[in-house]
Amino acid sequence: MQVVADPAEFHRLCRGWAAAAGGLGLVPTMGALHAGHLSLVRASRGRDAATAASIFVNPLQFGPGEDFARYPRALERDCALLEREGVTAVFTPAAEAMYPADFATAVEVAGLSERLCGASRPGHFRGVATVVLKLFLLAQPARAYFGQKDAAQVAVIRRMVRDLAAPVEIVVCPIVREPDGLAMSSRNAYLDAAARRHALALYRSLSVMRDRYQAGERDPARLLAAGRAVLEAEPGVRPDYVAAVDPDSLLPVAAAGPGTLLAVAAFVGPARLIDNLLL
Repeated sequence: MQVVADPAEFHRLCRGWAAAAGGLGLVPTMGALHAGHLSLVRASRGRDAATAASIFVNPLQFGPGEDFARYPRALERDCALLEREGVTAVFTPAAEAMYPADFATAVEVAGLSERLCGASRPGHFRGVATVVLKLFLLAQPARAYFGQKDAAQVAVIRRMVRDLAAPVEIVVCPIVREPDGLAMSSRNAYLDAAARRHALALYRSLSVMRDRYQAGERDPARLLAAGRAVLEAEPGVRPDYVAAVDPDSLLPVAAAGPGTLLAVAAFVGPARLIDNLLL
């Protein structure tokens, strides 16, 4: 496995794999890898001739006062995990290499970028779209792999790819959960034992809404009220949003139905966590 920090060198390496039969799979990450990330790598290894991963804590997607400085970083451990999974190359650029002092370009998916997490994190999805498109241009993958946990991010990236006719297939892999239901996240590392217990309220909230739906409830307002009540009843949990939306537009649905995305975000101790499920 090759570990590359220079964008031009990464591009040169990827060109040969991208042109090969079977193509290149790309797994973009911010590091602090867990089983969810590794499931994306395995999905690529099952389909692609070669798999590249990126580890880059992208400053453009963090707002003022957010956790950029303390975001967990474990590069040596992450590279060891990726090598064991058979990854061909890992791209580990410095921020200055990705965004030189005179960097002046941003990618914004209007509308979608202001919904769900975008409503409470202005500029977040502009940063996501910018770095993802740059990674696509450098690696030229046939396929890129993302997790369903980041459902709003997936919607933004899919729209960007469609609108700009980027020649890459977006593959979305299921959420990987702990045995008790907590969605795996690098930010779970922020949680102490008490906060870890409180964080289970996110999945309970989604489960209550799903159960109400399966029992026949179709009114989004009633479903969301039931889900929000679970979050508000849990000590140490401060809800950000509880939503029932179309998974492509991220707009609220008039009635819940097959394919509706139920999504929650909440502050738990020092962490802001997200989770979702598709009906």
